[in-house]
Amino acid sequence: MTRSADAIIIGAGVIGAATAFELAKQGWKTLSVDRNTQAGHGSTAGSCAIIRMHYSTFDGTAFAWEGYHYWRDWAGYLEARDPNGLARFRETGCLVMKTARNGWLEKHIENSRALGCPFEEWDAEAITRRLPVYDLTGYFPPKRMEQPGFGEPDGAALTGGVFWPNGGYVNDPALSAQNLAFAAKAKGAAFLLGVTVTEVLRDGGRVRGVKLADGEELHAPVVINVAGPASSKINALAGVLDDMTIKTRALRQEVVHLPSPEGFDFERDGLIVSDGDIGCYCRPEQGNNILVGSEDPPCDPHQWIEDDTDYDRDFSDQWTTQAMRYGQRVPSLGIPSKMRGVVDLYDASDDWIPIYDRSMLPGFYMACGSSGNQYKNAPIAGKMMAALVDYCEAGGDHDTAPLRFTLPYIGREIDVGFYSRKREINTESSFSVLG
Repeated sequence: MTRSADAIIIGAGVIGAATAFELAKQGWKTLSVDRNTQAGHGSTAGSCAIIRMHYSTFDGTAFAWEGYHYWRDWAGYLEARDPNGLARFRETGCLVMKTARNGWLEKHIENSRALGCPFEEWDAEAITRRLPVYDLTGYFPPKRMEQPGFGEPDGAALTGGVFWPNGGYVNDPALSAQNLAFAAKAKGAAFLLGVTVTEVLRDGGRVRGVKLADGEELHAPVVINVAGPASSKINALAGVLDDMTIKTRALRQEVVHLPSPEGFDFERDGLIVSDGDIGCYCRPEQGNNILVGSEDPPCDPHQWIEDDTDYDRDFSDQWTTQAMRYGQRVPSLGIPSKMRGVVDLYDASDDWIPIYDRSMLPGFYMACGSSGNQYKNAPIAGKMMAALVDYCEAGGDHDTAPLRFTLPYIGREIDVGFYSRKREINTESSFSVLG
Protein backbone atom coordinates (compact mmCIF):
# COMPACT_ATOMS: atom_id res chain seq x y z
CA MET A 1 0.00 0.00 0.00
CA THR A 2 1.29 3.46 -0.91
CA ARG A 3 -0.27 6.68 0.30
CA SER A 4 0.46 10.10 -1.16
CA ALA A 5 0.15 13.71 -0.08
CA ASP A 6 1.36 17.16 -1.04
CA ALA A 7 3.54 17.28 2.06
CA ILE A 8 4.59 14.78 4.72
CA ILE A 9 5.32 16.23 8.16
CA ILE A 10 7.48 14.10 10.43
CA GLY A 11 6.40 14.90 13.98
CA ALA A 12 3.03 15.66 15.57
CA GLY A 13 4.24 17.73 18.49
CA VAL A 14 3.10 21.30 18.95
CA ILE A 15 5.26 22.75 16.13
CA GLY A 16 4.61 19.86 13.76
CA ALA A 17 0.85 20.08 14.34
CA ALA A 18 0.94 23.85 13.86
CA THR A 19 2.79 23.40 10.57
CA ALA A 20 0.17 20.90 9.40
CA PHE A 21 -2.59 23.33 10.37
CA GLU A 22 -1.05 26.27 8.54
CA LEU A 23 -0.34 24.28 5.36
CA ALA A 24 -3.83 22.74 5.40
CA LYS A 25 -5.34 26.23 5.66
CA GLN A 26 -3.53 27.05 2.43
CA GLY A 27 -5.01 24.04 0.68
CA TRP A 28 -2.08 21.62 1.01
CA LYS A 29 -2.93 17.94 1.43
CA THR A 30 -0.73 17.09 4.39
CA LEU A 31 0.05 13.79 6.10
CA SER A 32 1.65 13.96 9.55
CA VAL A 33 3.49 10.90 10.89
CA ASP A 34 4.69 10.31 14.44
CA ARG A 35 5.97 7.30 16.35
CA ASN A 36 3.77 8.24 19.32
CA THR A 37 0.17 7.12 19.30
CA GLN A 38 -1.25 10.57 20.00
CA ALA A 39 -0.32 14.09 18.94
CA GLY A 40 1.75 15.95 21.52
CA HIS A 41 2.92 12.83 23.35
CA GLY A 42 6.63 13.32 22.63
CA SER A 43 8.79 16.09 24.10
CA THR A 44 5.86 18.54 23.82
CA ALA A 45 4.15 16.71 26.70
CA GLY A 46 7.23 17.31 28.87
CA SER A 47 7.41 21.02 28.11
CA CYS A 48 6.86 23.61 30.84
CA ALA A 49 4.88 25.44 28.13
CA ILE A 50 6.05 28.88 29.26
CA ILE A 51 4.93 31.86 27.18
CA ARG A 52 7.48 34.66 27.56
CA MET A 53 8.80 37.57 25.55
CA HIS A 54 12.37 38.03 26.82
CA TYR A 55 15.10 36.77 24.49
CA SER A 56 18.70 37.82 24.12
CA THR A 57 18.27 38.61 20.41
CA PHE A 58 15.95 41.13 18.76
CA ASP A 59 14.67 38.56 16.26
CA GLY A 60 13.94 36.08 19.04
CA THR A 61 12.07 38.74 21.00
CA ALA A 62 10.00 39.76 17.98
CA PHE A 63 9.09 36.14 17.25
CA ALA A 64 8.05 35.49 20.87
CA TRP A 65 6.01 38.70 21.14
CA GLU A 66 4.20 37.72 17.95
CA GLY A 67 3.66 34.19 19.29
CA TYR A 68 1.93 35.45 22.45
CA HIS A 69 -1.00 36.81 20.44
CA TYR A 70 -2.05 33.35 19.24
CA TRP A 71 -2.20 31.90 22.76
CA ARG A 72 -4.14 34.93 23.98
CA ASP A 73 -6.96 34.01 21.55
CA TRP A 74 -6.41 30.27 21.27
CA ALA A 75 -9.99 29.40 20.30
CA GLY A 76 -10.08 32.10 17.65
CA TYR A 77 -6.79 30.98 16.16
CA LEU A 78 -7.87 27.35 15.89
CA GLU A 79 -11.10 28.15 14.02
CA ALA A 80 -12.51 24.85 15.36
CA ARG A 81 -13.59 23.83 18.86
CA ASP A 82 -12.07 20.54 19.92
CA PRO A 83 -14.74 18.50 21.75
CA ASN A 84 -12.01 17.23 24.10
CA GLY A 85 -11.56 20.78 25.40
CA LEU A 86 -8.98 23.49 24.82
CA ALA A 87 -5.61 24.06 26.43
CA ARG A 88 -5.72 27.18 28.60
CA PHE A 89 -3.22 30.04 28.67
CA ARG A 90 -2.74 31.50 32.17
CA GLU A 91 -1.39 35.04 31.85
CA THR A 92 0.43 35.24 35.17
CA GLY A 93 3.21 37.58 34.06
CA CYS A 94 6.92 36.81 33.91
CA LEU A 95 9.61 38.28 36.16
CA VAL A 96 13.30 38.13 35.24
CA MET A 97 15.86 38.97 37.90
CA LYS A 98 18.52 41.51 36.93
CA THR A 99 22.05 40.15 37.28
CA ALA A 100 25.49 41.06 35.99
CA ARG A 101 25.43 37.91 33.85
CA ASN A 102 22.36 39.07 31.89
CA GLY A 103 23.70 42.61 31.59
CA TRP A 104 21.05 43.89 34.00
CA LEU A 105 18.58 43.10 31.19
CA GLU A 106 19.48 46.26 29.30
CA LYS A 107 19.38 44.47 25.93
CA HIS A 108 16.07 42.79 26.77
CA ILE A 109 14.56 46.14 27.76
CA GLU A 110 15.83 47.71 24.55
CA ASN A 111 14.31 44.93 22.44
CA SER A 112 10.93 45.11 24.19
CA ARG A 113 10.80 48.89 23.98
CA ALA A 114 11.57 48.82 20.25
CA LEU A 115 8.76 46.29 19.68
CA GLY A 116 6.17 47.96 21.89
CA CYS A 117 6.10 44.90 24.15
CA PRO A 118 4.87 45.95 27.64
CA PHE A 119 7.26 45.60 30.58
CA GLU A 120 7.81 47.08 34.02
CA GLU A 121 11.00 47.55 35.99
CA TRP A 122 10.60 46.33 39.58
CA ASP A 123 12.85 47.14 42.50
CA ALA A 124 13.48 44.69 45.34
CA GLU A 125 10.54 46.01 47.35
CA ALA A 126 8.14 45.44 44.44
CA ILE A 127 9.41 41.87 44.04
CA THR A 128 8.96 40.92 47.69
CA ARG A 129 5.58 42.64 47.79
CA ARG A 130 4.39 40.40 44.96
CA LEU A 131 6.33 37.31 46.16
CA PRO A 132 6.54 37.64 49.96
CA VAL A 133 8.07 34.15 50.29
CA TYR A 134 11.13 35.28 48.31
CA ASP A 135 14.47 36.13 49.93
CA LEU A 136 16.62 38.23 47.57
CA THR A 137 19.97 37.24 49.06
CA GLY A 138 22.54 36.75 46.29
CA TYR A 139 24.20 33.37 45.69
CA PHE A 140 25.95 33.98 42.38
CA PRO A 141 27.40 32.06 40.66
CA PRO A 142 25.00 29.09 40.79
CA LYS A 143 26.64 25.96 42.15
CA ARG A 144 25.94 22.28 42.56
CA MET A 145 25.42 20.78 45.99
CA GLU A 146 28.81 19.09 46.02
CA GLN A 147 30.72 22.27 45.14
CA PRO A 148 32.48 24.34 47.80
CA GLY A 149 30.42 27.35 48.84
CA PHE A 150 27.06 25.89 47.87
CA GLY A 151 24.33 27.74 49.77
CA GLU A 152 26.66 30.47 50.96
CA PRO A 153 25.56 34.06 50.21
CA ASP A 154 27.81 36.05 47.89
CA GLY A 155 27.60 39.18 50.03
CA ALA A 156 25.24 40.99 47.68
CA ALA A 157 21.51 40.98 47.10
CA LEU A 158 19.25 41.16 44.08
CA THR A 159 18.21 44.74 43.51
CA GLY A 160 15.38 44.28 41.04
CA GLY A 161 14.08 42.73 37.87
CA VAL A 162 11.93 43.25 34.82
CA PHE A 163 8.32 42.11 34.73
CA TRP A 164 6.57 41.27 31.47
CA PRO A 165 2.83 41.29 32.34
CA ASN A 166 1.81 39.26 29.28
CA GLY A 167 3.92 36.23 30.15
CA GLY A 168 2.39 33.03 31.45
CA TYR A 169 2.04 29.36 30.66
CA VAL A 170 -0.24 26.85 28.95
CA ASN A 171 -1.77 24.42 31.43
CA ASP A 172 -1.66 21.33 29.19
CA PRO A 173 0.97 21.36 26.41
CA ALA A 174 0.00 17.93 25.06
CA LEU A 175 -3.62 19.06 24.75
CA SER A 176 -2.50 22.17 22.87
CA ALA A 177 -0.85 19.95 20.21
CA GLN A 178 -4.01 17.84 20.06
CA ASN A 179 -6.07 21.02 19.61
CA LEU A 180 -3.85 21.94 16.66
CA ALA A 181 -4.13 18.45 15.18
CA PHE A 182 -7.93 18.62 15.48
CA ALA A 183 -7.94 22.04 13.79
CA ALA A 184 -5.65 20.74 11.04
CA LYS A 185 -7.92 17.75 10.41
CA ALA A 186 -10.89 20.13 10.15
CA LYS A 187 -8.99 21.74 7.25
CA GLY A 188 -8.32 18.38 5.57
CA ALA A 189 -5.01 17.30 7.12
CA ALA A 190 -4.38 13.61 7.86
CA PHE A 191 -2.42 12.03 10.72
CA LEU A 192 -0.77 8.60 10.83
CA LEU A 193 0.37 7.90 14.38
CA GLY A 194 2.27 5.05 16.03
CA VAL A 195 4.62 4.64 13.04
CA THR A 196 8.37 5.05 12.69
CA VAL A 197 10.21 6.58 9.73
CA THR A 198 13.19 4.44 8.72
CA GLU A 199 14.11 5.97 5.36
CA VAL A 200 13.78 9.27 3.51
CA LEU A 201 13.08 8.49 -0.15
CA ARG A 202 14.65 10.29 -3.08
CA ASP A 203 13.98 10.41 -6.79
CA GLY A 204 15.94 12.37 -9.38
CA GLY A 205 17.83 14.42 -6.80
CA ARG A 206 14.66 15.40 -4.94
CA VAL A 207 12.82 14.07 -1.91
CA ARG A 208 10.07 11.59 -2.80
CA GLY A 209 8.61 10.72 0.60
CA VAL A 210 9.42 8.38 3.48
CA LYS A 211 9.47 4.66 4.24
CA LEU A 212 8.05 3.29 7.48
CA ALA A 213 9.32 0.47 9.67
CA ASP A 214 6.62 -1.87 8.34
CA GLY A 215 7.83 -1.26 4.77
CA GLU A 216 5.01 1.05 3.70
CA GLU A 217 6.06 3.99 1.53
CA LEU A 218 4.44 7.41 1.81
CA HIS A 219 5.00 9.63 -1.20
CA ALA A 220 5.10 13.42 -1.34
CA PRO A 221 7.21 16.06 -3.12
CA VAL A 222 7.71 17.87 0.21
CA VAL A 223 8.87 16.39 3.52
CA ILE A 224 9.25 18.53 6.66
CA ASN A 225 11.35 17.34 9.59
CA VAL A 226 9.71 18.45 12.85
CA ALA A 227 10.82 15.37 14.78
CA GLY A 228 12.03 17.10 17.96
CA PRO A 229 14.81 15.16 19.69
CA ALA A 230 14.89 12.73 16.73
CA SER A 231 15.50 15.55 14.24
CA SER A 232 19.22 14.85 13.85
CA LYS A 233 18.46 11.21 13.00
CA ILE A 234 15.93 12.25 10.36
CA ASN A 235 18.38 14.75 8.87
CA ALA A 236 20.96 11.95 8.70
CA LEU A 237 18.45 9.68 6.94
CA ALA A 238 17.86 12.47 4.41
CA GLY A 239 21.61 12.91 3.88
CA VAL A 240 21.44 16.67 4.49
CA LEU A 241 24.00 17.14 7.27
CA ASP A 242 26.98 18.07 5.10
CA ASP A 243 26.04 21.70 4.41
CA MET A 244 24.71 22.43 7.91
CA THR A 245 27.00 24.67 9.95
CA ILE A 246 24.44 24.46 12.79
CA LYS A 247 23.36 21.00 13.90
CA THR A 248 21.04 19.59 16.54
CA ARG A 249 21.35 17.03 19.33
CA ALA A 250 19.06 15.50 21.94
CA LEU A 251 19.69 16.85 25.44
CA ARG A 252 18.36 15.26 28.63
CA GLN A 253 16.69 17.63 31.11
CA GLU A 254 14.99 17.34 34.49
CA VAL A 255 12.18 19.55 35.77
CA VAL A 256 11.40 19.53 39.50
CA HIS A 257 7.85 19.45 40.88
CA LEU A 258 7.63 21.03 44.37
CA PRO A 259 4.76 21.97 46.70
CA SER A 260 4.21 25.66 47.33
CA PRO A 261 5.55 26.88 50.70
CA GLU A 262 2.99 26.82 53.49
CA GLY A 263 0.86 29.94 53.65
CA PHE A 264 1.37 31.01 50.04
CA ASP A 265 -0.75 29.94 47.07
CA PHE A 266 1.78 29.86 44.25
CA GLU A 267 -0.75 28.48 41.77
CA ARG A 268 -3.01 31.50 42.34
CA ASP A 269 -0.51 34.25 43.20
CA GLY A 270 2.78 33.06 41.71
CA LEU A 271 4.23 33.89 38.32
CA ILE A 272 6.93 32.83 35.91
CA VAL A 273 10.31 33.72 37.40
CA SER A 274 13.65 33.51 35.61
CA ASP A 275 16.45 33.78 38.15
CA GLY A 276 20.02 33.70 36.85
CA ASP A 277 21.42 34.28 40.32
CA ILE A 278 20.46 30.72 41.34
CA GLY A 279 20.37 29.32 37.78
CA CYS A 280 16.69 28.32 37.91
CA TYR A 281 13.36 29.26 36.39
CA CYS A 282 9.96 28.38 37.78
CA ARG A 283 6.27 28.52 37.03
CA PRO A 284 3.03 27.79 38.91
CA GLU A 285 1.52 24.34 38.52
CA GLN A 286 -1.93 23.02 39.28
CA GLY A 287 -2.55 21.72 42.79
CA ASN A 288 -0.65 24.68 44.31
CA ASN A 289 2.69 23.37 43.13
CA ILE A 290 5.78 24.86 41.48
CA LEU A 291 7.76 23.58 38.50
CA VAL A 292 11.48 24.38 38.68
CA GLY A 293 13.89 23.97 35.78
CA SER A 294 17.57 24.71 35.22
CA GLU A 295 18.69 27.74 33.22
CA ASP A 296 21.76 25.74 32.21
CA PRO A 297 24.41 27.62 34.22
CA PRO A 298 28.00 26.44 33.62
CA CYS A 299 27.92 24.22 36.72
CA ASP A 300 25.11 22.02 35.34
CA PRO A 301 26.56 19.41 32.97
CA HIS A 302 24.91 18.81 29.61
CA GLN A 303 23.80 15.21 29.11
CA TRP A 304 23.75 14.70 25.34
CA ILE A 305 21.80 11.62 24.26
CA GLU A 306 22.71 9.47 21.27
CA ASP A 307 19.52 7.40 21.24
CA ASP A 308 16.41 9.49 21.88
CA THR A 309 14.34 6.34 22.49
CA ASP A 310 16.69 4.82 25.07
CA TYR A 311 17.88 7.10 27.86
CA ASP A 312 17.74 7.27 31.67
CA ARG A 313 14.27 8.45 32.68
CA ASP A 314 15.01 8.34 36.41
CA PHE A 315 15.78 11.44 38.45
CA SER A 316 19.39 12.12 39.37
CA ASP A 317 21.18 14.44 41.78
CA GLN A 318 20.30 17.21 39.30
CA TRP A 319 16.75 17.08 40.73
CA THR A 320 18.02 17.71 44.25
CA THR A 321 20.43 20.41 43.10
CA GLN A 322 17.63 22.35 41.39
CA ALA A 323 15.30 21.93 44.36
CA MET A 324 17.96 23.12 46.80
CA ARG A 325 18.95 26.08 44.64
CA TYR A 326 15.33 27.18 44.49
CA GLY A 327 15.15 26.68 48.25
CA GLN A 328 17.83 29.36 48.60
CA ARG A 329 15.39 31.84 47.09
CA VAL A 330 12.39 30.49 49.04
CA PRO A 331 13.69 29.53 52.51
CA SER A 332 10.25 28.34 53.68
CA LEU A 333 10.08 25.84 50.82
CA GLY A 334 9.63 22.24 51.87
CA ILE A 335 11.76 19.76 49.91
CA PRO A 336 9.75 16.51 49.66
CA SER A 337 11.45 13.16 50.17
CA LYS A 338 9.77 11.75 47.05
CA MET A 339 11.08 13.13 43.78
CA ARG A 340 8.39 14.33 41.38
CA GLY A 341 8.66 16.08 38.05
CA VAL A 342 9.62 15.39 34.46
CA VAL A 343 12.63 13.82 32.75
CA ASP A 344 12.58 14.46 29.02
CA LEU A 345 14.65 15.61 26.06
CA TYR A 346 15.27 18.93 24.39
CA ASP A 347 16.17 19.22 20.72
CA ALA A 348 19.08 21.65 21.07
CA SER A 349 21.00 23.38 18.30
CA ASP A 350 24.64 24.44 18.60
CA ASP A 351 23.67 28.01 19.56
CA TRP A 352 20.28 27.18 21.13
CA ILE A 353 18.45 29.06 18.37
CA PRO A 354 16.16 26.89 16.21
CA ILE A 355 16.59 25.95 12.56
CA TYR A 356 13.60 26.85 10.39
CA ASP A 357 14.94 26.22 6.90
CA ARG A 358 15.10 24.27 3.67
CA SER A 359 17.91 21.77 3.16
CA MET A 360 20.40 20.78 0.49
CA LEU A 361 17.89 18.14 -0.68
CA PRO A 362 15.17 19.85 -2.73
CA GLY A 363 11.77 19.45 -1.12
CA PHE A 364 13.16 18.52 2.31
CA TYR A 365 12.65 21.13 5.05
CA MET A 366 13.41 21.29 8.75
CA ALA A 367 11.91 22.92 11.82
CA CYS A 368 14.23 21.62 14.51
CA GLY A 369 16.63 22.60 17.27
CA SER A 370 13.76 24.00 19.33
CA SER A 371 15.92 23.60 22.48
CA GLY A 372 13.14 23.79 25.03
CA ASN A 373 12.43 27.45 24.27
CA GLN A 374 10.21 27.37 21.18
CA TYR A 375 6.95 25.91 22.49
CA LYS A 376 5.59 29.43 22.81
CA ASN A 377 6.36 30.12 19.15
CA ALA A 378 4.63 27.07 17.70
CA PRO A 379 1.74 28.88 15.95
CA ILE A 380 3.92 31.52 14.29
CA ALA A 381 6.63 28.94 13.54
CA GLY A 382 4.03 26.86 11.72
CA LYS A 383 2.83 29.90 9.81
CA MET A 384 6.38 30.86 8.85
CA MET A 385 7.25 27.30 7.78
CA ALA A 386 4.21 27.25 5.49
CA ALA A 387 5.37 30.52 3.94
CA LEU A 388 8.92 29.18 3.56
CA VAL A 389 7.71 26.03 1.77
CA ASP A 390 5.56 28.13 -0.55
CA TYR A 391 8.49 30.46 -1.28
CA CYS A 392 10.98 27.70 -2.07
CA GLU A 393 8.58 25.50 -4.01
CA ALA A 394 7.72 28.51 -6.18
CA GLY A 395 11.41 28.82 -7.10
CA GLY A 396 12.73 31.14 -4.38
CA ASP A 397 16.37 30.55 -3.42
CA HIS A 398 16.20 30.89 0.34
CA ASP A 399 19.96 30.34 0.73
CA THR A 400 20.98 33.33 -1.39
CA ALA A 401 17.83 35.47 -1.09
CA PRO A 402 16.24 34.55 2.27
CA LEU A 403 12.50 34.83 2.67
CA ARG A 404 11.27 38.08 4.19
CA PHE A 405 8.28 37.28 6.36
CA THR A 406 5.89 39.71 8.01
CA LEU A 407 4.72 38.82 11.51
CA PRO A 408 0.97 39.39 11.16
CA TYR A 409 0.08 40.73 14.61
CA ILE A 410 2.99 43.05 15.31
CA GLY A 411 3.56 44.02 11.66
CA ARG A 412 7.33 43.49 11.73
CA GLU A 413 9.15 42.02 8.74
CA ILE A 414 11.85 39.52 9.67
CA ASP A 415 14.65 37.87 7.73
CA VAL A 416 13.98 34.13 7.98
CA GLY A 417 17.66 33.61 7.21
CA PHE A 418 18.17 34.32 10.93
CA TYR A 419 17.13 30.69 11.46
CA SER A 420 19.29 29.26 8.65
CA ARG A 421 21.04 25.91 8.98
CA LYS A 422 24.05 27.59 7.33
CA ARG A 423 24.36 30.54 9.72
CA GLU A 424 27.36 31.26 11.85
CA ILE A 425 27.05 30.66 15.59
CA ASN A 426 24.96 33.55 16.94
CA THR A 427 27.10 35.14 19.66
CA GLU A 428 24.11 37.13 20.98
CA SER A 429 22.51 33.88 22.15
CA SER A 430 22.45 33.01 25.84
CA PHE A 431 23.65 29.49 24.83
CA SER A 432 21.06 28.09 27.21
CA VAL A 433 17.37 27.22 27.37
CA LEU A 434 16.74 30.98 27.49
CA GLY A 435 17.57 31.17 23.76
